[in-house]
Amino acid sequence: MRRAVFPFTAVIGQRELKNAIIWNIVNPAIGGLLVSGEKGTAKSTLVRGAAEIACGMDIIEVPLGVTEDRLVGAADCACAIRHGVRRPEKGLLGQADGNILYIDEVNLLGDHITSAILQTAGNRVNIVEREGISLTQSSSFILIGSMNPEEGPLRGHFLDRFGLFVEAAGCRDVTARTAIIEERLKYEEDPLLYARQFADETALLREKISAARKALSLVTITENTIRLAAALAEEAGAEGHRGEIALIETARAIAALEARKTVNIEDLREAAKFALPHRSTAPSPHRDAGEAPPDNNKQEKPEDTSPNEPHDEREAEEPRQERGPQKKNDNDTADVNSADSPVQNGEECGPPADDDIEEAGEPFVIRAWEFPDRAAKKTGGGSGRRERVISEDSRGRYIKYRIPRGGKTSDIAFDATVRAAAPFQPRRRQSGAKTFIVIEKEDLRVKVREKRSCGCIIFVVDASASMGANRRMREVKAAIISLLSLSYQKRDRIGMIAFRKESAEIILGVTSSVELAQKRLRDLPTGGKTPLAKGLDLAYEVVMGLKKREPELTPEIVLVSDGRASGKKRGQLTPFDEALLAAERIGNQGIHIVVIDTENDFIKFHLCDRLNEKLHGTVIGMDELKAEGIIETIGRAAAGR
Repeated sequence: MRRAVFPFTAVIGQRELKNAIIWNIVNPAIGGLLVSGEKGTAKSTLVRGAAEIACGMDIIEVPLGVTEDRLVGAADCACAIRHGVRRPEKGLLGQADGNILYIDEVNLLGDHITSAILQTAGNRVNIVEREGISLTQSSSFILIGSMNPEEGPLRGHFLDRFGLFVEAAGCRDVTARTAIIEERLKYEEDPLLYARQFADETALLREKISAARKALSLVTITENTIRLAAALAEEAGAEGHRGEIALIETARAIAALEARKTVNIEDLREAAKFALPHRSTAPSPHRDAGEAPPDNNKQEKPEDTSPNEPHDEREAEEPRQERGPQKKNDNDTADVNSADSPVQNGEECGPPADDDIEEAGEPFVIRAWEFPDRAAKKTGGGSGRRERVISEDSRGRYIKYRIPRGGKTSDIAFDATVRAAAPFQPRRRQSGAKTFIVIEKEDLRVKVREKRSCGCIIFVVDASASMGANRRMREVKAAIISLLSLSYQKRDRIGMIAFRKESAEIILGVTSSVELAQKRLRDLPTGGKTPLAKGLDLAYEVVMGLKKREPELTPEIVLVSDGRASGKKRGQLTPFDEALLAAERIGNQGIHIVVIDTENDFIKFHLCDRLNEKLHGTVIGMDELKAEGIIETIGRAAAGR
C-alpha cells in the first residue's frame, strides 16, 4: 500500500515554500530548493506531499544514516551468489533520475555523502566504480533539502548548489495555530478520507503544473531580461553566476504558470527573493541580529497543518535597569604583591561589593572553531551535531568498509564481505564446499566507523565587584550564551565556574542546554572580593575529573578576569601568590587555557600576563573583550596550539 501523506494543497499558509516547490517541478533547470526553518513548520510535509502534484515524479529520500553503497549503488549480491555474475544494483542516486531527491536535515550529512550528491547533481550522471563494477547511469533530479538552523549551518559549497532558498517561519497567531491542530486531527482520524477531500484541488494544481511544463519552452528570454537579471544579482552581491541562471529559470517558470510567453520585471523581482539571498555576500540582517525570519505567510488562512510542535509567544524584552551610582568596597583589600599592587589604601577600585545582577547582552552568530586534538582526527562530518571523528574501536556508526591491513581481523563488515565473495560462489561450490556461501580470507572486509568528537569548555568567570564596571559582565554573558549555542550545534558541552566574595562555585554544570545556561547566567550576580586562586583550583578539579571519567573529552578553560586577587593572607602568601601556584598546577598538566584580561585602567599592571607565565596559555587584552573577540581568539589559540 502507498503510504498516506498529508495533501500538499491542505497545508495552510507557507505560500512562498509552496511556490518554490511548484516552480522547481515546472522547471527543474532552476536547480533545486533549500528550506530552512524551525521545527514543525511543514517543511517535510510539503516536500513529501509534492509527489501528488509532481506530474509522475517520485520523492526519493536520502536518510542521514545512508551508506555510500546505498547512495551510489553496488553489486547485486543475490545475482552474484546465484549466477556468479557481477550485476549492478541501483542506488538512491540512480533511482532519483527524473524524480525529486529529498534530504531532510541536509546540514547534518557527512562530507563523503555530500560530495557524491554534489558531483552527481552537477554532472547529471552517476558513476559507479567499485567491487569490479564500472557503470555510468543518468541521474538528473530536482534536489530539495530541508534543515533546522539550530542544528548548525550548511557548508557554503553545498548552499550554492541549491537554486532557491526559503526560510519557513512558524505561526505565532493563536487562531491560526488552532486551525492547524484541527486540520491535523482530522487527517489523523482517517488519512485516506482526508486526502480525498482535497483530491479535486490537487488535481487542478497538477493540471496547471502540467500545462506550465509544456508551455515552458515557449517562454522567451530577451537580452534585456538577461541584463536585468545580472543587475539584480550584482546589486545583491551574489557570488558566482549560478544566481543569475536560477533567477532567469525561476522567472520562466513563473511566466509559464501564468500562461505568458515573455518574462516581465515583476517575474524577475519575485524570483530574486528566492534565488539571491543565500548567495549574497552581505549577511542577512535577521541572522546578524539573532532574530527570527519575518513571517511571510500571513494570509486569510492560518499557516500550517503539519504536526507542529507548539511555539510560545515571544516574551517581551524586559526593560533594562539603570545602574545606580558606584561606590567603593571598603572590605575588598588588595593582596597582590605590594610592589605591583593596583590598589591604593587597601581598597580595590570598582563597583560596590553589594550584589548586582547584570543582564546578558544580545547573542550573536559566531564563527565555528574546533579543538586541535579533534582537528587531526576529524572526518569532515558536517556542521552541527554530526561533526565526527574516525573511531579506533568498534563503537560508532558504520559508514563504509575497507580491506583489512593485516593482523587480527575484527568488526567485520558482513555486507561488503558477502558481496566480495559472491561472484566466486559457483566455482567454490563446485569444489565440494558444503556451506551455502564460501568466504575466504581475501574476501574479508572490515567496518570503518565514526563517532562524535567530544569537546568541553569550562568558563571561569570573575564575578567580583570589579566586573560590574563598564558593563563587562554583560558582554561576557553574551559570549558564553553565543558559544553555548554553537556547542549545541556541535554537541560540545560547556560548564561555568564563578568566583566572588570568599569562594568559587560551579554555577553551570557541564551541559549543552542553551535554556539552562541562559537562566543561570541571567541570575549570576557580581560583587564582593576576588578569590582568584579558588576559581582556578576548582577549574583544575573539574577538568581533571572530566578527563578521568571521559578520556576522549578535550576540556579547555577560558578564564575571564583582570588578574587581581583579594582576600586574607595565608602566612607569607598573598592571594595573588596563591593564584600563581594554582595557575602553575594547571600549566603543568598541559590544560589548554585562554585568559581574557578585563583590565582597563589607565595604568595597567598586566597581572594576567604574570598568571599566564604559569598557565602557558593565551592572553588577550581588554580591547578584545568584545564577544566576537573572545570567540575568535579562542579559535586562533586552539588552532595554533
